[in-house]
Amino acid sequence: MKKLLIIISLLFLSIPVFASEIEVQPTMISRSNEQDRVWAGTFQIVWNELIDKYIHNPIRFRDGTPFCVYELNMKDFTTSDLSEHCFYKYSGNITKNTAKNIKKAIMKKFNETSDILDSLNLAPGSGNLIIYAMLKKDFEFLNRFDKLGEASFGQNMTAKYFGINKNSDKSTKDNVKVLFYNSPEDFAVKLLTKDNDEVYLYKNGTNKAFRTLFLDMNLKTAKFKGNKLMDESDELKIPNIKFDVSKTFDELCNKRIMGTHFSISEAIETIKFNMDDKGVQLKSEAVIMVEKMALPQQSIQKPRYFYFDDTFVIFLKEKEKRTPYFALRVHDITKFQ
Repeated sequence: MKKLLIIISLLFLSIPVFASEIEVQPTMISRSNEQDRVWAGTFQIVWNELIDKYIHNPIRFRDGTPFCVYELNMKDFTTSDLSEHCFYKYSGNITKNTAKNIKKAIMKKFNETSDILDSLNLAPGSGNLIIYAMLKKDFEFLNRFDKLGEASFGQNMTAKYFGINKNSDKSTKDNVKVLFYNSPEDFAVKLLTKDNDEVYLYKNGTNKAFRTLFLDMNLKTAKFKGNKLMDESDELKIPNIKFDVSKTFDELCNKRIMGTHFSISEAIETIKFNMDDKGVQLKSEAVIMVEKMALPQQSIQKPRYFYFDDTFVIFLKEKEKRTPYFALRVHDITKFQ
């Protein structure tokens, strides 16, 4: 059988020098010209909660609606796409115990602390809301891969790799299912784990939205008729990935939501990710804070009495004419009654 050489060099999982160089996208269908970008479903969870529990309609802003809002309103991702044990969400009015209660809940469920709650102004306010979510994943591959050391990555870069080579134990190949292999620049594999999670790796250099790339990968997988098992001569090479990014969605803030007296004051997402020869760790938080905007002060109107009970004037005029065609001044009402 023709030798199958699998060398993973995923553009969308490039190893960054600075976390700020990775763009955090609000949805899987968002488009961007940035080469390095990431998406997690956490922000979509809090957005869905904002719609379902408080707004009850697709969100739009009075002062112009960014395109990403329309994408978020589509709810391309929901909590039905996750197991209950790997996410936590909270929504409600901000009280003096809000931060304490959330911290206690995520410590109990995930043994985790929050990276963003202490940076927020959670002073209780009349009608102010917080919507919070954490997504937590920590799983191991079916068998531990080999550390392969450093090698080149892209042009003029190097990276540390793990995977499978000719000296690897045969059991490591049980970790891998070949989805398709069309060429050294167009292939995908699935990595199996000890849990209910699967890792898909797709080598593709086109700069498309994540949702489009995922559909492309599935289409090619369905069409592939070749060998989907790792042969003895096959090799696998995956770069270690580790980053920590945060994103403030400023374009969503300080705009009144149409049909309500609400305005988003904070919209933040954080993502921590680590993948190595052992497995994957993912921790992501998202928060939307909503303040109730003050209603404009209205002066109390005194009743007005339009009583024509003394001298007054009547004019008659045709539409769109400048001059009345009749005028009458009434002073002595007895002359008219």
